Amino acid sequence: MSSSLSFEASTKVAGGVAFADRLRAEGARRYHDSHPFHARMNKGSLSRADLRTWVVNRYYYETRIPIADALICAKSEDLSFRRAWRQRLVDHDGDDNVEGGLHKWVRLAGAVGVEPAALGGFAFVHPGVRLACDAHVETVRNASLIEAVAASLTECFVPELMKRRIDAWLRHYPWVDASALDYFRARVQRSTRNGAFALSFVVANARTPDLEEACVAALVKKAEILWHMLDCIDIATRAPSGDA
Repeated sequence: MSSSLSFEASTKVAGGVAFADRLRAEGARRYHDSHPFHARMNKGSLSRADLRTWVVNRYYYETRIPIADALICAKSEDLSFRRAWRQRLVDHDGDDNVEGGLHKWVRLAGAVGVEPAALGGFAFVHPGVRLACDAHVETVRNASLIEAVAASLTECFVPELMKRRIDAWLRHYPWVDASALDYFRARVQRSTRNGAFALSFVVANARTPDLEEACVAALVKKAEILWHMLDCIDIATRAPSGDA
């Protein structure tokens, strides 16, 4: 199937605008920006221990992203698609000239008091978070190219989430070095680029009603995984810790 998929302007596809609007609506309705944990974060209600718990658990998901992206890249026989998609690997892993998102996250962790060894060892990752993240990787591994790309469409909603997060952290958590928020800042531009590319690809190649439904289902499942992760983190941070 991958060999028949191409990257073409979504406006050339009949019904493309309506399908794109549906994807945006389905994603926005389920995206985890409205999760109670994010509400607590943005209101400044999280303790230092809470932020450390979130950073540690979210890091596990961050380490799964480039693995999923590599699997998606390997599914395509289209050179132009692979060239575009592999930029995501550089975004996260970095290279000799670019600091990747994973390194930025390590700096964020240090700023909230998490040692690199505790972060990278995954010893403090909630079992539910680990299960959800690993399930996402396996879903991408077994999905068709277009479904795997559709699952990534949560990127479309990241820029606004990151803008609100940066504002909230600067206002409510001034003890965190502002330079440690570079990961959030970088995601605004990168997610805008990545989301637009993925949306155009999905709309251009979902040429049948069945494919459209499969793409919507993939996006919904990814949104549910992100929501489940925050459910686990929310429960963990509501347990008494004694650390304010």
